[in-house]
Amino acid sequence: MLVDRGRKAVRLSTAGLLVASLVLAGCSSDETAKGTGDKDTAKTTTTAGAAASGYTPPECDQGATTDEVKTEPVADTPSDLTLTSHDGTEIRMHWFPADGVSADKPGPTVLMGPGWSLPGSVEGSETIMFGALDISTMNERGYNVLTWDPRGFGKSGGVASVNDPELEGRDAQLLLDWVAEQPEALTDDEGDPRVGMVGFSYGGGIQLTLSGLDCRVDAIVPGIAWNSLTTALFRAETVKTGWAGILVQAAATGKVDPHIPSAFESGTATGTLSDEDREWFIARGPGELVDQIRIPTLLIQGTVDTLFTPDEAITNYGVLTGNDVPVKMLWFCGGHGVCLTDEGDTDRVSEASFAWLDRWVKGDTKVDTGPVVDVIDQTGATWTGDTWPPKPGRPLEAAGSGTLSMVAEGGASGITLDAGEGGILGGLVAASTPARATNAVNVAGSAEEDVLIIGAPELTITYKGSVEPGPQPMRVFAQLVDDQNDVVVGNQITPVPVELDGAEHTVTVPLESIIQFLKAGETITLQVVATTGAYAQPRLGGQIEFSSVSLSLPTTEALQPTR
Repeated sequence: MLVDRGRKAVRLSTAGLLVASLVLAGCSSDETAKGTGDKDTAKTTTTAGAAASGYTPPECDQGATTDEVKTEPVADTPSDLTLTSHDGTEIRMHWFPADGVSADKPGPTVLMGPGWSLPGSVEGSETIMFGALDISTMNERGYNVLTWDPRGFGKSGGVASVNDPELEGRDAQLLLDWVAEQPEALTDDEGDPRVGMVGFSYGGGIQLTLSGLDCRVDAIVPGIAWNSLTTALFRAETVKTGWAGILVQAAATGKVDPHIPSAFESGTATGTLSDEDREWFIARGPGELVDQIRIPTLLIQGTVDTLFTPDEAITNYGVLTGNDVPVKMLWFCGGHGVCLTDEGDTDRVSEASFAWLDRWVKGDTKVDTGPVVDVIDQTGATWTGDTWPPKPGRPLEAAGSGTLSMVAEGGASGITLDAGEGGILGGLVAASTPARATNAVNVAGSAEEDVLIIGAPELTITYKGSVEPGPQPMRVFAQLVDDQNDVVVGNQITPVPVELDGAEHTVTVPLESIIQFLKAGETITLQVVATTGAYAQPRLGGQIEFSSVSLSLPTTEALQPTR
């Protein structure tokens, strides 16, 4: 989330949401295609500069859209223009050409979208978090930068529809059209600018939307973005009320689609959504749009991100690698959450981002973008490898049993932070960040030797129980506690659907993906709990008897440590 305080954008990373899976355009990587609309000329996507560097951008069958690009300068603000979008909505843009560029020496361009509820960044007014790139440094390194206020926020008109391809997506396509007309912007062909994209959260989501719609984008670096809202905000059809409240509050000064507050109200009251709201959110992805992306993609995700968890990047990674797209996945200790352990090298994100842009937008083949998997554990150590998932090792297993009282008290209700602890995000997310519960069924696992746990643990429970009648869903929640640091691993907690009708049932579910390095003799404890501040309260009253609780933790020896 980015919160606007006057003209100063303070980068809090509260969230981007979703994008629909409607495919409006396609790309071709192995044949020359015709342009869109009334354009009927074959495209050559290689510039002289690109050929000299040995890099050929993917062939693209799109030139400028058929919409006329209408812009007006903003008085007394040289960097700003107002673009009239396809439906008449006015979009505020902010343009910062690179140092030394001109019509005779044009440079590549980076589009940088802001977080949910915020206007686009402007030069000199940025507070940078998560290793995000700033305008002045990108300018110094030869990149023009275009930022903008998404519809519904800042100085733009319209209503925020969470990166709807037909609304925010088409807005962004017109931004590409405009960049292609600027004399200082390098182009691959008429109407096709040389463009990369960066941005976190909502600014990460729009990258996946636009590059799925329009193959004129050359490379993207989506930070703490998502694949599907159903897994991000409604896992197991359970409303993530902690984050829903933050997102709605953050957007209070903007204009948003009415499905957003409606879903929050019903989710808070009953833990469920109306059929209409559910379908509206499910229709936003990016989901299937990721399958249309054919350009190099660096996925940056936070290990402690409780809004868009590592599973969202893992899903996108799988889709992209399945289509032979150049892709890298980097995890850092941060995101939509608080890093409660060693955050390690804080320059990893920015260094990897610039390397990716230099290699795939500038076309500098001498740049080493590093291993395709680059992740970090709770000790601050990084682990690297050449593929995901890494080759599995022998799983770490644990088993137990117990009885859980279905009451509100004693659950994974939130962490306690001292004044100033946890940075800017601490006060926002403390109540919804899970902590060790006192009302729980506990199952401990111990490492016989040093081991790296990485991926999605598998939980199997055999149980029977009953609860009071009510509209809320029947759920329990599962989390893993780092016993050495007394924190929940990755701040992650997973809702588990249960059927509490007095009969015995068995269910197996994957938990949220984690990374945890255990030394020989160290322990990790599974907790099955009744409530959490992260999700809506389930149906309570009664108890559950767990005759068997089995946990299988994935491990690997295939990743190489850097210590």
